[in-house]
Amino acid sequence: MASVGTASVGNDVKDLALAEAGRKRIEWAERDMPVLRAIRERFEKEKPLKGMRMSACLHVTAETANLARTLKAGGADLLLCASNPLSTQDDVAASLVAHYGISTYSIKGEDEHSYYRHIAAALKHAPNVTMDDGADLVSAMIFIALGRLNDVHPEVRTWAAGLSTADRAALVANVVASMEETTTGVIRLRAMEKDGVLKLPVIAVNDAQTKHFFDNRYGTGQSTVDGIIRATDVLIAGRQVVVCGYGWCGKGVALRARGMGANVVVTEVSPIRALEAAMDGFQVKTIAEAAATGDLFITVTGNIHVIRAEHYALMKDGAMICNSGHFNVELALDDLSKLASSVNKNIREFVDEYVLKNGRRLYVLGEGRLINLAAAHGHPASVMDMSFAAQALSTEWSVKNKGSLEHKVHQVPKEVDEFVAALKLQTMGVAIDTLTAEQKKYLESWEMGT
Repeated sequence: MASVGTASVGNDVKDLALAEAGRKRIEWAERDMPVLRAIRERFEKEKPLKGMRMSACLHVTAETANLARTLKAGGADLLLCASNPLSTQDDVAASLVAHYGISTYSIKGEDEHSYYRHIAAALKHAPNVTMDDGADLVSAMIFIALGRLNDVHPEVRTWAAGLSTADRAALVANVVASMEETTTGVIRLRAMEKDGVLKLPVIAVNDAQTKHFFDNRYGTGQSTVDGIIRATDVLIAGRQVVVCGYGWCGKGVALRARGMGANVVVTEVSPIRALEAAMDGFQVKTIAEAAATGDLFITVTGNIHVIRAEHYALMKDGAMICNSGHFNVELALDDLSKLASSVNKNIREFVDEYVLKNGRRLYVLGEGRLINLAAAHGHPASVMDMSFAAQALSTEWSVKNKGSLEHKVHQVPKEVDEFVAALKLQTMGVAIDTLTAEQKKYLESWEMGT
């Protein structure tokens, strides 16, 4: 593919010279994304997003690049920034600019100021549609519209301070809808709705069955273990792996760790999920109980400070700690720093050694950020095919229904979910049965018994 002119394509990427390697990575992922490819072919013809300015705050990976291509094919004027400082694939970001003409603001390892400068770029785009992975973009918009500039990062505040009150309100008012990709983001958005500050419609793509049943469970399970192995090169078999959280992501991580021979312990705060983990054959303990014997700790809860000072103090020499939840707040790393007499950064790529005052060494992987994207390549393309198909179709549905959606968190329409599943089965060569007329009548009737 010939490169497009990049002079008019806004960007802040590591190095445009990486673009060719990124193109190869994007095309390799596309081979395993037939559902999204079929949607892109239709979008190219119908242009359902024509006239829409879109800002997307997502993990900038090869799979995301194929979603971005689909949105652009549908007519969207798209700007993409990273939703995590360590999740960008720099060659992919370069290719999006150089080969596909998509404004991209994303650098792996970007510092906090760069991260929020890129969020500001997405806001300056004045989007009509947004797409989030963690709700950083929407939350910034809400704070600005509310006039709460002290609650946004200085990089965002500096720009927003120059807007009139009307322009700040318009930033949210002009948004047709926002798509949210991950559990953490949906939690934040539901909290906004509860507090009465969510002034735009949101589609909880994360809650689609074709997303969380597969992406969260199988994608997170495989990619988390992949990231740990790439970062440490350790043998999983025989180790005690402590999985904090037994939601869909935790289920996937526990399942994959057990499949590789680990002795898996699950910690939970929900009695229902704890019971499920116990009946799935896992040991269930409190974190305090598990801390003294665990070899590897993985947090996937979406909550803050899951592993804290009292837990670090109990851990044995050589214990490894990582996170696969969206934000890096699950591990209380400030607590660990206070317990440590020294910190040796990058003793191995993506591994930091904390030497405690009692001489024990604890190892934090990926700076406590998403280990599957910090140290590996994220979810496999075949599972992201469904998630991003749901993203693209939910965006189309939102645009078709602009002006009629309430300012709340909406579920993905059932017909979208089922279409994605049916098309995925078709691409896998899997056929299923259909109900007969008699069966349909039976399911709709109350009069027939035994």
